[in-house]
Amino acid sequence: MSKPLSDHDRRKQISVRGLAGIENVAELKQNFNRHLHFTLVKDRNVATKRDYYFALAHTVREHLIGRWIRTQQHYYEKDPKRVYYISLEFYMGRTLQNTMVNLALENACDEATYQLGLDMEELEDMEEDAGLGNGGLGRLAACFLDSMASLGLAAYGYGIRYEFGIFNQKIVNGWQVEEADDWLRYGNPWEKARPEYMRPVHFYGRTEHHPDGVKWVDTQVVLALPYDTPVPGYRNNVVNTMRLWSAKAPCEFNLKDFNVGGYIQAVLDRNLAENISRVLYPNDNFFEGKELRLKQEYFVVSATLQDIIRRFKVSKFGSREIARTDFSKLPDKVAIQLNDTHPAMAIPELMRVLVDEEKLDWDKAWDICVRTCAYTNHTVLPEALERWPVDLFAHLLPRHLEIVYEINRRHLEVIAAKYPGDVDRLRRMSLIEEGGQKRINMAHLCIVGSHAVNGVAQIHSDILKATVFKDFYEMEPHKFQNKTNGITPRRWLVMCNPGLAEVIAERIGEDFIRDLDQLQSLRNYVNDEAFIRDIAKVKQENKLKFAVHLEEHYKVKINPNSMFDIQVKRIHEYKRQLLNCLHIITYYNRIKKEPNKQWTPRTVMIGGKAAPGYHTAKMIIRLITAIGEVVNNDPVVGDRLKVIFLENYRVTLAEKAIPAADLSEQISTAGTEASGTGNMKFMLNGALTIGTMDGANVEMAEEAGEDNLFIFGMRVDDVDALDMKGYHAEEYYNRLPELKQAIDQIAGGFFSPKQPDLFKEIVNMLMHHDRFKVFADYEDYIKCQEKVNALYKNPKEWTKKVIYNIAGCGKFSSDRTIAQYAREIWGMEPTLEKLPAPDDNDSAEIS
Repeated sequence: MSKPLSDHDRRKQISVRGLAGIENVAELKQNFNRHLHFTLVKDRNVATKRDYYFALAHTVREHLIGRWIRTQQHYYEKDPKRVYYISLEFYMGRTLQNTMVNLALENACDEATYQLGLDMEELEDMEEDAGLGNGGLGRLAACFLDSMASLGLAAYGYGIRYEFGIFNQKIVNGWQVEEADDWLRYGNPWEKARPEYMRPVHFYGRTEHHPDGVKWVDTQVVLALPYDTPVPGYRNNVVNTMRLWSAKAPCEFNLKDFNVGGYIQAVLDRNLAENISRVLYPNDNFFEGKELRLKQEYFVVSATLQDIIRRFKVSKFGSREIARTDFSKLPDKVAIQLNDTHPAMAIPELMRVLVDEEKLDWDKAWDICVRTCAYTNHTVLPEALERWPVDLFAHLLPRHLEIVYEINRRHLEVIAAKYPGDVDRLRRMSLIEEGGQKRINMAHLCIVGSHAVNGVAQIHSDILKATVFKDFYEMEPHKFQNKTNGITPRRWLVMCNPGLAEVIAERIGEDFIRDLDQLQSLRNYVNDEAFIRDIAKVKQENKLKFAVHLEEHYKVKINPNSMFDIQVKRIHEYKRQLLNCLHIITYYNRIKKEPNKQWTPRTVMIGGKAAPGYHTAKMIIRLITAIGEVVNNDPVVGDRLKVIFLENYRVTLAEKAIPAADLSEQISTAGTEASGTGNMKFMLNGALTIGTMDGANVEMAEEAGEDNLFIFGMRVDDVDALDMKGYHAEEYYNRLPELKQAIDQIAGGFFSPKQPDLFKEIVNMLMHHDRFKVFADYEDYIKCQEKVNALYKNPKEWTKKVIYNIAGCGKFSSDRTIAQYAREIWGMEPTLEKLPAPDDNDSAEIS
């Protein structure tokens, strides 16, 4: 149980956590007791810790409601352009503390719970993560929602309310085991169901062509029920909405079976319709062409577009009257951002609505569609690109297939006119891939149907233009942009690392929280002894706190003076957790060889989930745990090297691990990681990066100075050259004795004595078909790790580099990213103006 803050600590943390006024605290206590009594129907004799969490959540939520309603009223009065961020993933994590930070309620709530004899941290721990995402793409969407609200943009996040989010990972005998994440089991105090905005979504059926247009008939209908979650901006009284759709069977679903007495079965079959929003697909950077997944993609898009068009037509708050019918104004009032190709169906669906339902002619509808939609690409890995089989499409969405064919026909005409006789180019650029099974290339659909296409780091955007989308870039260069990803400093600094936020605020004030570029002025303190001490002290406190957490969970004794070397991200061959493993084994062998030398102690932590169907990734986890079993129990090594696999890595664990990290491992093969955002979180929290020149690492090195990162390995050009020449792993294996020793140990069962052949597949892959060239970077990586060890022995010089890194983080705020999207893609202007504070007694309707 964490101690309540002393008066001194309270004073020290007031600025970033918000003031705890007497009236404020008294009101919070009163509301807390009211919710315990009236909302939860409990008294203090029988209430559980979870009841107390819910009472606190409802109390904090009250502070959102007036602002939420007032914000929506404000949008209806001003009628600004609205942006709709459509994503199949929103990896939100927990909401309570984030809300307190953004509303400046943290100190007051802490004091109120303390006076009530409760511990706020314990209550916060009762909240389930909203794990509606796999990794970077879903967490980016969550950071973007925070920034859009903080920048006063009229923005909506649209997605699916999965009943089961990303699985909970258990490690059993060293293996990953998946458990369902029943995050809604106890209810969700942050969401509000909106059955009045339920929308029908159609599947299957057939099309009829009439003189007056096309009808899609004999469809199966599933209802989309919206749940709204408030998204508060940082201390500006703006509260935007994330609307997630849940699938419901209509009342009459299958009840035509009634006559034959099939009533019970008919009611049971309703589940089939409702399966659409049951579970998040747990794949990261991998396309799985399942019918249910395509259903999910169309479900979110159809429901969202109905909502967008309803809101476009009625521009008055609370009104149902149609005020706008001229669709040529749609691109002036609506921006749709497609977060990867998952919501690509928005393009044919918008065309269907405009042409079939609103009766616009094709050319006009197409112009509106292209000017409204924009597409963000998140990966260059071929196995991640969505390509849907045409026959599945024809079965599930027959009208949309006709529309995609028509888009393609016109698109190919344009290419043929521009490049006469270039049949090969037509084939490469077609939306339909011929060959064995005909497929629809969703990335091509997104590019053709959008006015802007962006990558998520400069190097990634350049690779897209030079390779995957080269033909499209040559034809329409004006479409292609870069928007380097960012992270929200509210969650990833103020909330998860209040000690560091405070030390920074003491030097430069606290405006950096909404303008992260102000961190640049920390460069003035690089040689300030007191500042160096303060930064080092915060890191040490974070490490001690995390060490306590680790010892509780893993029963491994942690040396808090060791370097905390952390690699947390999805387990994937391209992220090269195996390269990290080879360093651990090499370091272990060196300590064993010269046990009396002064080694820099390390605690290496690797965490992340493997997609349940990704065999190699699961074997990588098993290897990490096996190495840990050997290393952690070797008395010769002692506390100089420990290996921990962080179980069930998720947003909430990231918030604990990242502030405690000394070294951040960002070691993907150059040209494979689109951007990365974990790298930015570590940088902002005072860890140094060891990494390749890949993704956003390149820009991090630019901002902090390449000397202040540990950069190693092949660049993109080197990787290309090696591909041309041919990569032969055995050359490295034969030339590098330490690499050979490590591989032989893995192959010979040194780490799996009971099953000597356990890792033969991994060894076989590394030796004969490793797409990501682990051995090619091994030698340079080991040398670079030696530099890391040397610097860590000089804490003052290490901390100076840390300060340069924190000072260089300004660019990596999601506020900067969103301001660029707003100005350069959506045609909107961010504002730091505050809305007037609400009179919390307001009541009106949010639509």
